[in-house]
Amino acid sequence: MIMHTILVLHGPNLNLLGTREPEVYGTLTLTDIDARLHELARRLGVEVRSVQANGEGALIDALHEAREWASGVIFNPGGYTHTSVALRDAITAVGLPVLEVHLSNVQAREPFRHHSYIAPVCVGSISGLGWRSYTLALTYLAEKLSERAT
Repeated sequence: MIMHTILVLHGPNLNLLGTREPEVYGTLTLTDIDARLHELARRLGVEVRSVQANGEGALIDALHEAREWASGVIFNPGGYTHTSVALRDAITAVGLPVLEVHLSNVQAREPFRHHSYIAPVCVGSISGLGWRSYTLALTYLAEKLSERAT
């Protein structure tokens, strides 16, 4: 069986989860979410590597580096979702399947959050389900990669 490795890329301010606007983002910390993803990955027969960065350049670098080892990416670009053509271009350039995730329902928030530069170059988007947005993305991507391998 082929072991796939998936990059879980957390964008700006996600290092503050658990204390940052818990009514919007929940009370779990980023460490809590990553622990749940690692446990789920073990059950799904995949590996996850988690990276969090607040800077756009560091996120782009992580995507570029993932070309060498990752089979896919789960990406929460945070506020860069609505502003970053550079991240969109990086996703296109790396040629990996990328799922966009958000903890909050961006469509139910401020109007400026309704547009994503990222979504059109991703295989899908999951938002509004709290930390479960990540686990649903991981389950989908692991199944999709498994189908491709057979």
